[in-house]
Amino acid sequence: MHNYKDEIQGKLKSVFGHSQFRGDQEAIVLGALSGQDSLVLMPTGMGKSLCFQLPALVGQGTVLVISPLIALMQDQVDKARALGIRATCIHSQISKQEREERMAKLGSFQLVYVTPERFRKPEFVESIKSVKIQLLAIDEAHCISQWGHDFRPDYSRLGEIRQSLGNPPVMALTASATPQVQKDILSQLQMKEAPIYHAGIERPNLNLQVHDVYGLDEKIRSIVGLRFQTPGSAIVYVSLISTLYQISQELSKLNMDHLIYHGDLGAQERKRNQRLFIENENKLIIATPAFGLGVDKPDIRLLIHAEIPNSIESYYQEIGRAGRDGKESFCHLLLDPDDISIQMEFIKWANPDAGFISQVYSLIEKNQLRLQQEGFDFLRSQMNFYNKRDFRVETAVNILERLGCLTESKGRFPFETVQAPTTEMLDQKQIDQRLKLQNQKLLQMVQIAQMSTGCRMQEIYKYFGFDHEPCGKCDLCLERQKENPQC
Repeated sequence: MHNYKDEIQGKLKSVFGHSQFRGDQEAIVLGALSGQDSLVLMPTGMGKSLCFQLPALVGQGTVLVISPLIALMQDQVDKARALGIRATCIHSQISKQEREERMAKLGSFQLVYVTPERFRKPEFVESIKSVKIQLLAIDEAHCISQWGHDFRPDYSRLGEIRQSLGNPPVMALTASATPQVQKDILSQLQMKEAPIYHAGIERPNLNLQVHDVYGLDEKIRSIVGLRFQTPGSAIVYVSLISTLYQISQELSKLNMDHLIYHGDLGAQERKRNQRLFIENENKLIIATPAFGLGVDKPDIRLLIHAEIPNSIESYYQEIGRAGRDGKESFCHLLLDPDDISIQMEFIKWANPDAGFISQVYSLIEKNQLRLQQEGFDFLRSQMNFYNKRDFRVETAVNILERLGCLTESKGRFPFETVQAPTTEMLDQKQIDQRLKLQNQKLLQMVQIAQMSTGCRMQEIYKYFGFDHEPCGKCDLCLERQKENPQC
């Protein structure tokens, strides 16, 4: 059997520029190269990618990476190529010709990124079966579990997809997962005996604080005050794009220099703002939660949630972007009771019922001409679109595309029908269960935000299955120390 120990140590230094591995990285890499399955729980910024990039460099065959976000893929491919890894990605946002060219030479790549939905395309399945897959790396593996905060139906097919690829070893990676989600990942991927490598989730340099606020004006005053209080790089997270622009407008009136970032910005502007934020030591960015995925900036000193996140997982993932250099950083949550109902609406709209989705499909199938003239506006008007924040139509279209019921086309409305969704695809019981679970997760987040005694960070650790001492740094710990200096 090949002994990779010296080889990976050499590549660690010559390719990645590190003299030694962090935590369990070496054991994870060696395990993968020897054909072992593993579940890797490692906070973002701790070197998760290296765990599958190194096997891609030194092992025999291709490492196939399953990733949930097309938006991140090209960036990940560019970074891998900069390290000298032959890497590519295949997704719906590249031309058909380019996809076909990449698929024709799949076996020549060391690293290939795809979404799980790609396995719904027969031509891709045919191409990938001719490739020797040395490792199936599943990024954001919590998407497999219906108990997770970001369940993706196609992720739950990865167990059978693995079988169709000839059962290659699996490396499932995620930044955080509750014990229940960990168990579900292992079960669904048929790797119950696999070792779990846990890098821990402790972030002792983060100071968590919650402030009760009422209305947008109070939020803006808080943001301005906190910004002056804490110099350095800062992120303000907002859920609604309309709120983002209102905050941006008020900060501009006060001549407070800042950037903005959200999904509706053009790709060039998003890239430009991301680059400016990363390169500058003292930039403020107001962003939706889409910002930060794949952003590797170690010196974020201040992170403000202008609205409550929808789950403890989301909250922890977002505050985890602060202080990656290990220096003290401050995370503030502005808690307005009205925002809880906004998040409940978000959850409802992110889970349209089966009948709604079927109706949207039917409208697309029968009204191609109207859709090319009016785009999404036509669908909204037909589906009784009364609330401008209601995004159920867009969600339904995304779900239909993921299910392979729609395919991309050119025109004002960029999709056309392929096949009607079946009752098996749109399981109303599963949709109801998902809705209930997401509301429970929001409630758990609200409970942590509304705590008046104890330690916020300790409660978060407990949620992820860790016993931990009080952090001594959150607002509740500091309040307790003030009242009782002996604590």
